[in-house]
Amino acid sequence: MMRKIYGIILLAALFTVLLQVPVLAVEPGEERVTLGANLTEAQIRQMYTDFNLERGKVKEIIVTIDEERAYLSGLVPDQKIGSSSISSIYIRTLEEDSGINVTTNNINWCTEDIYRNALMTAGVENASVMVSAPFSVSGTAALTGIYKAYEDITGISLDQTAKEVAAEELVTTSELAETIGSDDATMLMNELKKILDETKDMTDEELRVVIINLADAQNIELTEENIQQIISLSRTLEKLDISKWGDKLSQLAETMDSAKEAGKGITAFLNGLGDILAGISDFFANIFGGIGKLFGS
Repeated sequence: MMRKIYGIILLAALFTVLLQVPVLAVEPGEERVTLGANLTEAQIRQMYTDFNLERGKVKEIIVTIDEERAYLSGLVPDQKIGSSSISSIYIRTLEEDSGINVTTNNINWCTEDIYRNALMTAGVENASVMVSAPFSVSGTAALTGIYKAYEDITGISLDQTAKEVAAEELVTTSELAETIGSDDATMLMNELKKILDETKDMTDEELRVVIINLADAQNIELTEENIQQIISLSRTLEKLDISKWGDKLSQLAETMDSAKEAGKGITAFLNGLGDILAGISDFFANIFGGIGKLFGS
């Protein structure tokens, strides 16, 4: 079981980067705090304590419920958005190739991996993000807060389509996680990301078969509703440009190659998945073979 979970985490980290939009150049060390507009003064003090910051030392940005709804209405159930903005974030930009580090506190719906994937999809990179709330909340306001903070740091808006796609990814993955678990939900999303240039030419029924095969290969049981959710998200993800993934993949090569999947190397793990999927199409087998060679060198 631990080997499976560790392998999923490695694949999630690896294949999420295949779908990134161009990333904005940002100097390391930039910091922002975003606060939910409905926090009390006592709760704001608690947030700064959680972030280990002194108020006034870092630029502060407010996130309102209207802004949250602008991103997530129609994607997130109303009960998840709620009627107030609570979850808050502290973001600090990091050196190039550092990736995205996410920690959460009192967030009961969005996991760290789900935040990380959504941020990468939107084009956020090389950042340390702390998400917190004074009591248990879904964490939907935090995604809007991260976008606002990152745009304030760069002075440039993130691609609107990418933000919308990332929001849908966060929502769908979170909903899947409620039924199949966070690790499996994240893995399925990233499995699909790496073959999007092929799925866009598939019919929904052909894509359905691929999804079922991917799930079966990992002993994941999907409901028909799950499958339809994944098909819908795949069609949305296809809107993004995935042509420039090579550099991002190679950036992770050293880290991924040194990791071990419970005693097995990355190459063996990827080649094993390649064997499982070889029957789907030559295209899939070629992708896994190429990646296996990359990490085997």
